[in-house]
Amino acid sequence: MTPPTEWSRYQALWNLAPTTSIHLRNIICKDGKYVFIVVVQVVGLGNPGMNSSRHSVGMAVLEALASRLGVAGNWRGDRHVSGEVIVSDIQDTQIVLLRPRLLMNINGVSVAKAACKYSVKPEHILLVHDELDKPLGKLAMKQGGSARGHNGVRSCVECLQTDVMPRLRIGIGRPSGKTSVDRHVLGRFSQEEQEVLSGVLEESVNILLSQLTDKENVQSPVSPPGGRLASQTGKQRERLSAPRKDTTTGQT
Repeated sequence: MTPPTEWSRYQALWNLAPTTSIHLRNIICKDGKYVFIVVVQVVGLGNPGMNSSRHSVGMAVLEALASRLGVAGNWRGDRHVSGEVIVSDIQDTQIVLLRPRLLMNINGVSVAKAACKYSVKPEHILLVHDELDKPLGKLAMKQGGSARGHNGVRSCVECLQTDVMPRLRIGIGRPSGKTSVDRHVLGRFSQEEQEVLSGVLEESVNILLSQLTDKENVQSPVSPPGGRLASQTGKQRERLSAPRKDTTTGQT
């Protein structure tokens, strides 16, 4: 029996694509062979135009990641995903960096649009966001589960209709004295906090690169025990249809 040619292998993937999660965008020719690559979407949650605020620290992390990858000058606006995008590669993994151009409360609209355009599974979407309940300097990976009161994560869960997305939570701490939560999270880091932030950004990028270069983790992500499809009510769908002011009740 004649061994299949590389083109016949490609045709086999082509025929298989409509019935599986395989997308032709994820099939590339490498060293004369057609191979399937994993696409991972990394999202910095935040408010457009407020990259220096505590609430948008996820966007600052993405800027640091892009710089480490040597693609910091490659950001391009994409109206089809309502955000700014960089597409890069790490080993056999294609990385889609996304900075939504929508308010935090509806970041999920941009995330879902990009996931559709680049054929990214929800479990391959890594959210980077601020965390009130951790002091500045503390970082933690969370393998899916509830939004824990974070409006940006909640929007992603609603739009993707699942909560399996892994998250890198960046501690920003709670406000001191009589400062309101809203004012705290929407405010800029103090000069003293800026000194800590540089180390936070560096360590955050290290964690992200570790996640992105771990083939077992990228190709076979472990669904969290609490991972589930998210039910979406009519009111929730209506709420997603129009931008609204970012509010930070309880936790961001």
